[in-house]
Amino acid sequence: MNVAVNVDAREEIPAWLAYGTPVFTVLAALAVSAVALVVLDVNPVAAYATMFVDTLFTEFGLTETLTKAVPLILTGLAVYLPLKAGLFNIGAEGQLVAGALAGTWIGLNVSLPGLALVPLMFVAAAVAGGIWAGIPAYLRAKWDVNEIITSLLLTFVALEIQSYLLRGPMQGGTGNFPQSERFSEAATIPELVSGVHAGLLVAVCMVVVTYVLMTRTRLGFEITFVGSNDAAAQQAGMSKFYVYLLVFVVGGAFAAMGGISEIAGAQGRYRAGFEPGYGFTAIPIALLGRNSALKVLLAGLFFAVLFVGGSSMEVAFGVPAALVEIIQALVILFLITAEFFKSYRVGIDVKRGPAETPAQPQRGDD
Repeated sequence: MNVAVNVDAREEIPAWLAYGTPVFTVLAALAVSAVALVVLDVNPVAAYATMFVDTLFTEFGLTETLTKAVPLILTGLAVYLPLKAGLFNIGAEGQLVAGALAGTWIGLNVSLPGLALVPLMFVAAAVAGGIWAGIPAYLRAKWDVNEIITSLLLTFVALEIQSYLLRGPMQGGTGNFPQSERFSEAATIPELVSGVHAGLLVAVCMVVVTYVLMTRTRLGFEITFVGSNDAAAQQAGMSKFYVYLLVFVVGGAFAAMGGISEIAGAQGRYRAGFEPGYGFTAIPIALLGRNSALKVLLAGLFFAVLFVGGSSMEVAFGVPAALVEIIQALVILFLITAEFFKSYRVGIDVKRGPAETPAQPQRGDD
């Protein structure tokens, strides 16, 4: 018996597959992660109930989730926008740090009323993040230098600059901890609702702006066109150089606003290590929400639940914090797998070999 696997390109993606991919991906990641929980002698149903139900249906859990979602949504947009142009912004973490440093410097050194100081901190953060992201964008647009490598390496540069500043010129507080002085009341982002700062409103506004940009403007069409076929876009008179610079600079500004939101809204001062991998978590967020900025919002909220619920699960069941990272990795793995099945149809043909062909009856002589 011969078994042949046929892989054919799809002419059209079924609607159920296109829209169901994010859901299937998350469910598959949680199902495989349940195996790790069983190995740790933890009931997966009870663990996931703690992670999701207790997080979403308690005041503390909901407040923490919305607060965590702010930098996750903004860094998710920072990866999503270049992704629509066919680029991978792996350096959202560095852009987040650059923006947090610039915004913190303004908050600690400029004396203005809160209504003027907080917006100025956001502007300074956005400019710093945009410049930081503009470096790999320019290198890619001008000399075709791989943006994955340059944006990633610049993240480590930003982290080293952070370490130097928080142990030197920007160090404050008591002891030798790498942290800044505490923000004044004027430099603190005000609360939107009880326990949730107004950075959430900024994140939602940026989602709406990005959605309108990508779905209602000529520029959004150009970004998508360049991402799908840059050669055809150039023949149509579109500037690949301009699009590459734009999506990275705006993406860097988004990530930077996420950084200052976390520092001036949730932390109260700049502490080294304030960002538990937000910029890297932005990658699966952008992949999950790659079809729409609104889906990036939902993906950011989902990963915020994972962060908050993962901490609760760690305390309640003694589960390692790395389990959340495992879920993130599985989401990426299953997303890549799902993208393959969205592009190709796989079939299996089973053929009988010669030895298995039924013998034909012999005719006798007349």
